[in-house]
Amino acid sequence: MPLSGEAIRMMNYVDDVAVTLRRILALVPSLTPEERERVSEYVRNSRPNAESVLEALKK
Repeated sequence: MPLSGEAIRMMNYVDDVAVTLRRILALVPSLTPEERERVSEYVRNSRPNAESVLEALKK
């Protein structure tokens, strides 16, 4: 069954997020331990996050 344009668009968004995450990972080694902790808290508390999107897709 072919995908709708909307589904393809959403998959492209996922690709965009993956590119952003790769950029973040590339910069992690340049952070101090304090900066890593602060960024990790920021990512942990961001909403919506990947888990909330996965839950919505499972419904």
